[in-house]
Amino acid sequence: MQVNISGQHVEVTEALHDYVAGKLEKLERHYDQIGNVQVTFSIEKNRQKAEASLNIKGAQIHADAEHDDLYAAIDMMTDKLDRQLLKHKEKTVDRMHGNSR
Repeated sequence: MQVNISGQHVEVTEALHDYVAGKLEKLERHYDQIGNVQVTFSIEKNRQKAEASLNIKGAQIHADAEHDDLYAAIDMMTDKLDRQLLKHKEKTVDRMHGNSR
């Protein structure tokens, strides 16, 4: 998994980079076919915003979250990504087994 992190009016410190990388590694436990990830941090009206786009086999998944605290926004964003990855994985498994919901 290749991770690109950028910040708009936010300095991407090594601690921030390591935190995001750790969170994204947990996503790989649920879905191991993540290609590259683009993460962007920004500040909008004193709210910290974290956005990410994941390229996976057959789809692109996007999530964002805002919070007063950037680390909390990262947690919320990765939780959303995790739910979307699990949903995508279920759909993929259903298609492979011919099940329909």
